[in-house]
Formats: sequence, structure tokens, C-alpha cells
Amino acid sequence: MAKLTFRLVMPERELLATEVDMVVVPGSEGDFGVLHGHAPLISTVRPGVLEVLQGNKVDKRYLVAGGFAEVTPDRCTVLADEAVPFEEVTAEQLAERERAAERELVDAQGEHEKAAAEKAVTVAKDLRRAQAYYATR
Repeated sequence: MAKLTFRLVMPERELLATEVDMVVVPGSEGDFGVLHGHAPLISTVRPGVLEVLQGNKVDKRYLVAGGFAEVTPDRCTVLADEAVPFEEVTAEQLAERERAAERELVDAQGEHEKAAAEKAVTVAKDLRRAQAYYATR
């Protein structure tokens, strides 16, 4: 099986650059798998879990908080707003993130601040649900 070049990049640094068999990306329209030879695609990434597969098994998982994915037949690049290795995040950390976001929403003043706080609450809830689901797999 031909390998796919995969890069996971955040604004401040590159988290991963490697050759993989497959990547499963949490796209805004649903999860999608990318293999070598995939049709070109650009998609937004929703908060969730990104999986990197070697052979037929998951090699790495990352919790991502959104971003964009660009796919070509031989490459997949995910430009993540935020990403962290799955095993480095606990359910309690995500619950605290959600509580903090909800406090910010209560204190928000003005439309822009309120919209940003609402988005932070939504992202926090989505990440907590994704972590809970994948923690049992």
C-alpha cells in the first residue's frame, strides 16, 4: 500500500510530519478517511479526534479544536486551530475548559465578545464529548 504524507500544523508549530497509511479527519460534514490517491479536497475541521493509522490500526490520536484540511492524491495537511495528543488530555481538564468558557459567556459584553464566548463553549462541549467517546475505544 502506498503511503500518504501527513502534516498536522498549528499556527505556532508543526506537531507531526510523517508518512502514514491513512488519516481520519473530523470534517465539518462528518469524519472522512484519507488514503494515498484521494481526490483533491479542502474541508473545514470540526472539534473532535483526528486518527493516524499505520497498517490497519490507529497509531496516534489528536484532539483538534477546528481548522482546515487540504488533501491531494499524495498528501494531507491539517491546519488546526489547536491540537494536542489525545493521551495528554484528561476528562477533568476538558470539563474545566467548559466551565471556564461558560463563565466567560456570562461575563461577555458586546456582540463580538458574546459570539466568541459562545463559540468557546461549543468547542469545549464538543471536545469533551469526543474525548469521552474515544476514551472507551
